[in-house]
Amino acid sequence: MKYFVSLLVFVSCLLSCSSPDVDMIIYNAKVYTVDDNFTVASAIAVKNGKFIAVGGEEIRERYSAKGDLDLNGLPIYPGFIDAHCHFYRLGLIQDQVDLRGASSENEAVQRLQDYAKNIPAGPLLGRSWDQNLWASKEYPSRKTLDALFPDRPVVLQRVDGHAVWVNSYVLEKAGITATTQVDGGEVVLEAGEPSGVLIDNAMDLAYAILPAPSRETQIRAFQKAEEIGFANGLTTVDDAGLDRSQIELIDSLQKAEALKMKVYAMISNTPENLAYYLEKGSYQTDKLNVRSVKVYADGALGSRGAVLKKEYKDDPNHKGFFVTPAADIEQLAFRLAKKGFQMNTHAIGDQANAVVLAAYDKALRISTDPRWRVEHAQIVDPKDLAYFGSKIIPSVQPTHATSDMEWADERLGEERLKTAYTFKDLLDWSGKIALGTDFPVEEVSPIKTFYAAVIRKDTNGSPEEGFQMENALSRSEALKGMTRWAAYSNFEENQKGTIAVGKDADFVILTKDIMTVGERQILSAEVLATFSNGSMVYRRGAEQ
Repeated sequence: MKYFVSLLVFVSCLLSCSSPDVDMIIYNAKVYTVDDNFTVASAIAVKNGKFIAVGGEEIRERYSAKGDLDLNGLPIYPGFIDAHCHFYRLGLIQDQVDLRGASSENEAVQRLQDYAKNIPAGPLLGRSWDQNLWASKEYPSRKTLDALFPDRPVVLQRVDGHAVWVNSYVLEKAGITATTQVDGGEVVLEAGEPSGVLIDNAMDLAYAILPAPSRETQIRAFQKAEEIGFANGLTTVDDAGLDRSQIELIDSLQKAEALKMKVYAMISNTPENLAYYLEKGSYQTDKLNVRSVKVYADGALGSRGAVLKKEYKDDPNHKGFFVTPAADIEQLAFRLAKKGFQMNTHAIGDQANAVVLAAYDKALRISTDPRWRVEHAQIVDPKDLAYFGSKIIPSVQPTHATSDMEWADERLGEERLKTAYTFKDLLDWSGKIALGTDFPVEEVSPIKTFYAAVIRKDTNGSPEEGFQMENALSRSEALKGMTRWAAYSNFEENQKGTIAVGKDADFVILTKDIMTVGERQILSAEVLATFSNGSMVYRRGAEQ
């Protein structure tokens, strides 16, 4: 409670006090600067949205401030950066039925029924079902949906975003039959007919029959996502796949001060987007950075869309499929390298990673500092690890390892599982690793990212010995991955990522020090306040 009172007094001073020197001083803190020496300071001063001083108690003697705050030893970290997420999608799905954690197809349908009571007409949309949590582990069926909703579209996205479950109404309107073929996708069949599950590029057929979100809906989505992000200590998000219209809306909202979250926008790989941005060139403001292209090499492991070098253990006739053909990946790599754009490619399976890394290696011989990223780098053949280095950075999501570990061996087998989620190996080869959550696939929680990277257990403390602990990151490495290395992977290390004089005053205050507390206490750490450019954008308790 004393922290809340202190923050209230602090905010009051900022609004009413006057000073010729700085806007604020925070002292008696444990400030993790995450600089080259991993220096821990005790005080900071901020003016005009920048850190103007970082050090000790001498700061209070040197400057007077509009407001000052005694943190009583609480920790401060650079603002957290989510290096791979779906910010826009997070906002959109807040109005959809949440199927996360449903233990059966019947439970998922019951949640949908309850949700539908408040949606009398139009499409029924949902997200985050996962058949791996069900006793049968089988894909759901359109028949279950047809019995309840025969006359309106139902589109329910799988937890990984790489499959949807739809009813017959959608199949009919989309013209999907047993003979429908989709490059880079699959119409799953059941007894020779579409089951209602569409994987990867086949999902586009279902989405095409849905009305596009209105401008008002899109604005509300961005603002809802921002609220959630700030509450979790995020000050920059890397949205992995946005169209031109969405990027331009973000820009206009930020310029109007209607959106304060900083966005590293990865351009979706479409002909229209590439034609525009590769001609126009990169674009950057103080809150928006557009210089990268998001490409999908393959699908996800959970929906068996990841491309493997050898067959799936639980599906011996299947190796997955490329969402983007291998030849197109290499061709695009050369095109982007010549234009100076960063290429950020989703690669899950070991064959997908091998193809992407080889294409990068060829194309980047003409580039000196490209910082191209492999998004997920989930299963990498040890002989392909050497591709990683100063030019190629792994961008991984630690909670994928702890979410997938209950069933990943069913897909891969024990021996191949040892080549998956190898964060430490990736770091050793590249020298840097960017960390994210992939939300809303996983929860919006840098704290859980940190915990999964370091402790390698799920939130229930399983497995007891940790999952393949030889690939755990140290606490300092994990914090760097969420701050300075993520900033570096965005070409923004001179602007953010560490607490240093001249950089943006983006920082987060936690209730516990995740760098020193015991293992289980990490998960109980909460965000007390989040600051972006020196402005408090979230305060614990203010939302209540």
